[in-house]
Amino acid sequence: MTVMIPFEEGQKNLDWLALTDALAAGHDGPKADVADVFLYEGDNTLLNRSAWIAGLGLAVKCATIFPANKALGKPAIGGAVNLFSGKDGALEAILDFHLVTKWKTAGDSLLAARRLARPDSRKILIVGAGTVGHSLREAYGAAFPDAHFAVWNRSPEGAAAFQAACPDVAIATDLEAAVKDADIVTVATMSTVPLIKGAWLQPGQHIDLIGAYRPDMREVDDLALQRSRVFVDSRETTIGHIGEFKIPIAAGAFHAEDVIADYYAMEPFRRQSADEITLFKNGGGAHLDLMTSRYILEAWAKSG
Repeated sequence: MTVMIPFEEGQKNLDWLALTDALAAGHDGPKADVADVFLYEGDNTLLNRSAWIAGLGLAVKCATIFPANKALGKPAIGGAVNLFSGKDGALEAILDFHLVTKWKTAGDSLLAARRLARPDSRKILIVGAGTVGHSLREAYGAAFPDAHFAVWNRSPEGAAAFQAACPDVAIATDLEAAVKDADIVTVATMSTVPLIKGAWLQPGQHIDLIGAYRPDMREVDDLALQRSRVFVDSRETTIGHIGEFKIPIAAGAFHAEDVIADYYAMEPFRRQSADEITLFKNGGGAHLDLMTSRYILEAWAKSG
């Protein structure tokens, strides 16, 4: 019997720290077979991500990204996630796309922050006041309960709306000053030009990059990569596919070998000193959708 898991009911029994533990455990097992298909028409994207992991099953996530929908009052992103049994191929669950995406995306970044950010981090800057930014406030708040949050957004209206939903979050108006003052900077934008400058980075910071997913997109400049110890969730789904790396690699400003580790090499995936700058690129591959979907289904089953 196929289970349908909607957004609100599906997330009632979920926990951010438990999810990151599940993601870490998922990378201790067999490596995923992953295939991505991107189709483009102008600014619009059809993204199909598939993953197969022995012991966890199969997942296919289909997403449509139509940025112009925002101006029409429509959702910019739509889709669905199908979770299949690895034993007999049966369709076990159809999960709300936004449920899986919310928990996978923020959980992916949170797992990295739990390993790379200083445990005493108290100032967290969220760059981008969209839906992902709200999820990041939830996720980072679970691991850093004593932290103070600020949000910066291109439009003041977006920042004000974010603060209305999260009154404890301050509004940052000067991005450079806000970055320099933060312990953790988490960036979730649709930018195609670097927003965060390497010259702004301070010793001991952790930088979390989420937004870039196309070959023409990036959120930091070359110097930010050069000054940081760089990590990714998956080498296969980030380095050769996303502008954050493709552009500086093509220019000779960065090399694939400069990426220290991904989640399949957890031992070096750690901060080495209090002063080093760590940078994580969240690519959000299909294997993470599969691990997250399996975690959600198991939590759903336990809840009865």
